[in-house]
Amino acid sequence: MDLYRVHIQGLSNTTHRFEYQFGDEFFRHYGTSLVEKGRFRAEVCLDKHETFIEVTFRLSGAVELVCDRSLDEFEYPMEISRKIIFKFGDQTREVDEQIQMITWGTDTLELGQFMYEFIGLEVPLKKLHPRYQSDNTPDGIIYSTGTEDTDPRWNILKQIKDN
Repeated sequence: MDLYRVHIQGLSNTTHRFEYQFGDEFFRHYGTSLVEKGRFRAEVCLDKHETFIEVTFRLSGAVELVCDRSLDEFEYPMEISRKIIFKFGDQTREVDEQIQMITWGTDTLELGQFMYEFIGLEVPLKKLHPRYQSDNTPDGIIYSTGTEDTDPRWNILKQIKDN
């Protein structure tokens, strides 16, 4: 998607701002393994210097998730703020999660993939519909086998084990 590519070769060494609004088509393009549906507004601030580019992402919106407990769909709101520094060098590689090395001849930065990954990182492992958020179940456990109603035959076996 060319919409999320920024041509950096022609940019002056100053701050540049970009705004994006995207939805389901964005997620279909970058992959639906983490998120299939959602709508977001993104503000991207690209601060270009001689030897590096600092990019600040601010995303706000919501994704549509399926509750692990009830299988009901619900909207999960997100506010994301992340920063990546692109350093110019001799090779392209990831230095760490906040620093990317890019070659001096790099023409464009593909920002869409980063935004998709930031959203994916915010998706909770345990997806619970908001109506279950106030449940007082420990660690999300719904059913427990409890030890109160133990079959008396097990007590005999426990005595053998303890001897």
